[in-house]
Amino acid sequence: MEILIWCGAAVSLLGLGGLVWCVARVWRARRAGLDDTAMRDVLRKVLPVNTGALLLSVIGLMMVVLGIMLR
Repeated sequence: MEILIWCGAAVSLLGLGGLVWCVARVWRARRAGLDDTAMRDVLRKVLPVNTGALLLSVIGLMMVVLGIMLR
């Protein structure tokens, strides 16, 4: 079950990387001083990536917990 723990940690880190990318993308858009319509377009494109990254992080953490419990 140790492999499940390490795979879960890798999946969780991948999701965390996606979340950091989303934050950086929105931060750059805010600094650019975009108007309301352009900012909404950026947020509309980032939202699915953000949701997927959060889901990936949760699945990774669940894999870690399951691996610990089955150990």
